[in-house]
Amino acid sequence: MSAQLRAAGALLPLGRRVTVRAVRHFQTLPTGGIQKSDNAVRALRQSMRFPANAYHNAVIVRNASWARILPKLAIKFARIPALFGGLMIGGVAWVQYQAVQVSNSAQELFGNVKNTVAGTASSLWGSATDIAEQTKRGWMNTKDQVELPEWLEKMLRTEDGSGEGGSGGSGGPGGQEPKQSRVGTAAAVSASAAAYGYDQAAEEDERTPEEIVKDDHMMYMTKMMIEIRNLLQKVGQSSTVTLPSIVVIGAQSSGKSSVLEAIVGHEFLPKGNNMITRRPIELTLVNDPDARVDYAEFPQLGLHKITDFSLVQKNLMELNQSVPESECVSDDPIHLTIHSPRVPDLSLIDLPGYIQVAGENQPRELKRKISELCDKYIRGPNIILAISAADVDLANSTALQASRRVDPRGERTIGVITKMDLVDPEKGAAVLSDRQYPLRLGYVGVISKLPASGGLFKRDTGNLLGIISRNEKTYFNSYPTEFGPDSGVNIGTITLRKKLMQVLEQQMASKLQATTDAIQRELEETTYQFKVQYNEEPMTAEAYLAASLDDFKHNFHKFASTFGRPQMQALLKDALDQRVLDQLAARYWNKPLDDLSPAPPEPESIADLPKADPKSQYWHMQLDMASSALTRLGVGRLATSVVSAAIQTDVEKLISKSTFAKHPSARQVITEAAATVLADRAYTTSDGIEFSLKPYKYEVDVHQQEWNQGREHVAEVLKTELDHCQTAMKNLENTVGGKKKLKEVMNFVDKARKGDIIVEGEMRNGAGGFSAALLARGREAVFLRDRADIINMRMLAVKSRQCKSLENKYYCPEIFLDAVATKLTQTAVLFLNVEMLNDFYARFPREVESKLGEQMLGGGLERFAQEDPRVRRHLDLIKRKELLELVLSKIEGLRRLDGGRGDTGRGRLDHKADDKKRRGRFF
Repeated sequence: MSAQLRAAGALLPLGRRVTVRAVRHFQTLPTGGIQKSDNAVRALRQSMRFPANAYHNAVIVRNASWARILPKLAIKFARIPALFGGLMIGGVAWVQYQAVQVSNSAQELFGNVKNTVAGTASSLWGSATDIAEQTKRGWMNTKDQVELPEWLEKMLRTEDGSGEGGSGGSGGPGGQEPKQSRVGTAAAVSASAAAYGYDQAAEEDERTPEEIVKDDHMMYMTKMMIEIRNLLQKVGQSSTVTLPSIVVIGAQSSGKSSVLEAIVGHEFLPKGNNMITRRPIELTLVNDPDARVDYAEFPQLGLHKITDFSLVQKNLMELNQSVPESECVSDDPIHLTIHSPRVPDLSLIDLPGYIQVAGENQPRELKRKISELCDKYIRGPNIILAISAADVDLANSTALQASRRVDPRGERTIGVITKMDLVDPEKGAAVLSDRQYPLRLGYVGVISKLPASGGLFKRDTGNLLGIISRNEKTYFNSYPTEFGPDSGVNIGTITLRKKLMQVLEQQMASKLQATTDAIQRELEETTYQFKVQYNEEPMTAEAYLAASLDDFKHNFHKFASTFGRPQMQALLKDALDQRVLDQLAARYWNKPLDDLSPAPPEPESIADLPKADPKSQYWHMQLDMASSALTRLGVGRLATSVVSAAIQTDVEKLISKSTFAKHPSARQVITEAAATVLADRAYTTSDGIEFSLKPYKYEVDVHQQEWNQGREHVAEVLKTELDHCQTAMKNLENTVGGKKKLKEVMNFVDKARKGDIIVEGEMRNGAGGFSAALLARGREAVFLRDRADIINMRMLAVKSRQCKSLENKYYCPEIFLDAVATKLTQTAVLFLNVEMLNDFYARFPREVESKLGEQMLGGGLERFAQEDPRVRRHLDLIKRKELLELVLSKIEGLRRLDGGRGDTGRGRLDHKADDKKRRGRFF
């Protein structure tokens, strides 16, 4: 090839020139093995040699193909991070090496690192600046000279700020501004877009920015109205605000469930061939922008945040099946709430579908029951969503017939025509534009049934509204004449969603002024009652609890000042007196009467004790054993249990005298707090008492003064025991039918015990003409008589001159054991006062506050205050007054918000009167 031809080829783009030359030389190569390969390589090398003038020309035409330059430019830019990465790796390795040598020259290391890093950073920054400057100059030259593809031109305009959303520059031919995308700007930040379903479906939000602002304002106003409705429901005044619900009616298999699920965006309603819906389902949709996932709640069942809607479907199935088949329908509603950022604030009620003929296992009056149930819900002001299938003539639509009975003018009925894909498009369009059964709110055609899955796998219903909307769009777009924008018919689930919100807003707007007047009258009446009944005295649950607690603590401090060592000593001494009597009965007094056999002879009789030998080992041993048993019976456990029981009883008395007596739960908390504090110190106190009483377990020294006090006290104890015996004897006389009858039985028992009468057998049927039960009463009476005789005798002995002296303690065991019991009591009380009582007084008030605080969490405080009827009435009246005032303030906020919207925010009710323009849409 000639040099002229090569020079001419240099004017072509670089990539194309190399390729053409290589192909031409390959075409002229001789054939043959290795020589062919060598010649090809040589020819390729020759083709890469440029004349001097060709090299300079290449720079001029290099920018002719931007598609070729972009990859190389990207590679150059990619080298910069690689350069930084390489330098960083080298720097890290160098620092690591210098760290090994740091022990030799730390100062030198610091200087080297500082200089090196500074130099490297300066070099890199200079290099990066030069590269960026060169790239920018080349880019500007190339951009001005090269005609770029359309897609790249749009992208570059966006990046430069001259395109869509930019502040300057011309973005299109002729210097005209590019069209602004409503979906990408206004609708992207619209609050109503998600509620309508534009973010879930393949629908384009064709609303103008003014319409979007208007719809967002409508959503906000509707949400505020629902808040007002909820506040009024808390005080039982929901009748004063008539916020309508949307009642869904239709024949069985008309597509009611599918429409509801399409509105919600989830499959959650039970499915089946038979009658599934047997109870009304009151469905509340809550638009919650903060909810990350959609969830459902059953407030009546206490089920919250159910994110798996298959469980919702299962619960609804079980709740519906709870209705007996003999009744089939019930008016007891099921309350279900669904939270989602992609649903509007609506209240929907799903009712059982109308039937024509009752089934074999269904009651005959089922058709009438369903009709009466539906009539109960479709009364005004509720909005009726009449579901009819497209393949059924509207003249035969049960839903439309029912709605015309209660809404003859069709002012609050929305007709929904389902299964639009099952009829011819012309017929479907005719149904939607029907004039024979006109509705003021019109008809909406939908295809809410999910398309059948074409594969082996289950279809994905995670975006139910999006699937349904795409299916509807595919079908309706196929028939632009019948369902196009110029056809004048309403189609699609998203359109239905928007219509429901608009109709709901209109209903609320028309009734808010009357509601405001009713609330104002209710507030005036409540304020008057508050002033007359309670003299406007403020009251809160917290204040009531604080006052109750202060009163209880005040009474407890009074109790603490009166309950101390003397009271504990009296309690423990009474308990030990009973133990003394038990020991006296076991060692000295007992004459058991287990049967009617003759009594065995006694080795020593208590009657012979005053005349017994002073050195008698029998009586010495009896007293020593009784004293040892008394000191070893476990005084520590007895003392702690007796004192704890007494304190618990006194705490119960304090509660009964306080306001906590009207609150069973708080009463239990206080009782448990006392038991907890006492139990914490019981074991330690008991062990301490036993340790302090250890010296008395071997020998007890009693002084004469203690003996004298015991003598006086034991006489009273014996007198009390004698009274108990006499009282028991009188009770027996009343039981057996009189003193005479009892005396006859006692005589028979005495003769049997003396051996005068021989009684054989087990006496199951009685003996001597007396029944077995009567003989048991006779033995008990003989025992009490003998006990009383012994006590009388011992009372005389205690008062005798013989028992004045401590030296005669073996003749007077009652006095000695009483003195021992007194010493045990005094020692135990000292330990009880320090270890248990003082600790209880210090800890119990704090424990009560802590326990009550735990109980008041989670709504417990309100439940506590409501338990007192007087306080409940007071709090309810205050709450009613505060809530009514809050409602009026929110309505006033609505007034200011709606009044300041201007002409762009006017609703559909602006045409009624000029005063609407002055008062706003809602007033």
